[in-house]
Amino acid sequence: MTQKTPKNVLITGAAKRIGASCARLLHAQGYNVFIHCHLAIESASALCAELNAMRPNSAAMLSADLLKMPQLVHVAQQAQLAWGGIDVLINNASAFYPTDVAHTTLAQWDELFGTNVKAPYFLASTLYDTLSARRGCIINIIDIHAERGLAGYPVYSMAKAGLAAMTRCLAKEFGEQIRVNAVSPGAILWPEAPLLEKEKQDILARVALGRCGTPEEIAKAVLFLVHDAHYMTGQILTVDGGRTLFC
Repeated sequence: MTQKTPKNVLITGAAKRIGASCARLLHAQGYNVFIHCHLAIESASALCAELNAMRPNSAAMLSADLLKMPQLVHVAQQAQLAWGGIDVLINNASAFYPTDVAHTTLAQWDELFGTNVKAPYFLASTLYDTLSARRGCIINIIDIHAERGLAGYPVYSMAKAGLAAMTRCLAKEFGEQIRVNAVSPGAILWPEAPLLEKEKQDILARVALGRCGTPEEIAKAVLFLVHDAHYMTGQILTVDGGRTLFC
């Protein structure tokens, strides 16, 4: 399955967790990987060095705040320059935290919608020429709570719903030029803010397969959409262990 001619992928928020797993798996399949991070510079640098040790000049990284348009455009430009174009854009970077409806701030709204909707949209727009010229694709990482909002996280859930809508809208707009699909994870990794053991067990009780998924399982779904799903666009692939079977 490894490609003879490497293709080039830009992954946002790729320093850790799901983004890093996508980077490792796609790299193992022959892709050159441009790693974007914001604050996790040390982790991104280590991942970049790890991949380049396996295959020289196959990975690059850049730290940028995608909420700032000049920095977003710079990421897109540098990703294209690294190997002469981009074939795949994976919009993975995301802010995630609770918001109280009665006390939501404009800054929270702007950050959650900015990272989950605005940045993916403008990266797709900025990279349109290179993606269309190379008949590339876009993969958005959504969340099952885009469909059923997560209690306590209304703005985040609404923003992910916007990303789901964007997936379908851009698939129509781009047509045969660029395939646009998404992966919607369920319980994959526990939040970085610790959960009580009872909270974890309550979540797992509503997962048909009875366990958390792994970042590698999400990465495999992404790889399928990138590499094999040539007749799929505008689709959202749910990878949740059966969580959405329960209310």
